[in-house]
Amino acid sequence: MATLRELIEGADDGDQAAWEEIVDRFSGLVWATARAHRLSASEAADVAQTTWLRLVENLDRIQDPDRLGAWLATTARRECLRLIRLGSREQPTADDWVLDRPTDEHLDSRLLARERESALRAALSRLDDRCQALVRMLAAPEPPSYEEIGAALGMPVGAIGPTRARCLQKLRRSPELASLESG
Repeated sequence: MATLRELIEGADDGDQAAWEEIVDRFSGLVWATARAHRLSASEAADVAQTTWLRLVENLDRIQDPDRLGAWLATTARRECLRLIRLGSREQPTADDWVLDRPTDEHLDSRLLARERESALRAALSRLDDRCQALVRMLAAPEPPSYEEIGAALGMPVGAIGPTRARCLQKLRRSPELASLESG
């Protein structure tokens, strides 16, 4: 397995396989950072694309390859903030299930799943922005490292674990999730 230094040098020299390996390793982090800012899927995709473009433009300037994840997270966070600042942010509806296609699933299980998802969304919305972003990053399919999370959210690595615990405790105590457990 190639080191990050070798991958960066290879990608800078035009090695497509090296570039693809970098993207494979860090795409989850870039995507999670964008989604942690509550952007729509298309806006998050724009942020991810711009972040990768910034990396291509700056490959020759990366001095510490071991900090590439933090560099990508910071770049993605800055792109998110730029996009938000420009005011092009859309507010998606919570009723995205309206567009679902019918399946062979039993109606009750679909209704229960939607109810759980709705309750979780409502409970998450009660958390402050920092907790929401942290929970979303940690729930990503491939959660980023604490160093990458710290860079993306601008918080010390040592504060992530305790903050995570407090956020999850608030989530557990939310009335929306409590009503699911009692029902």
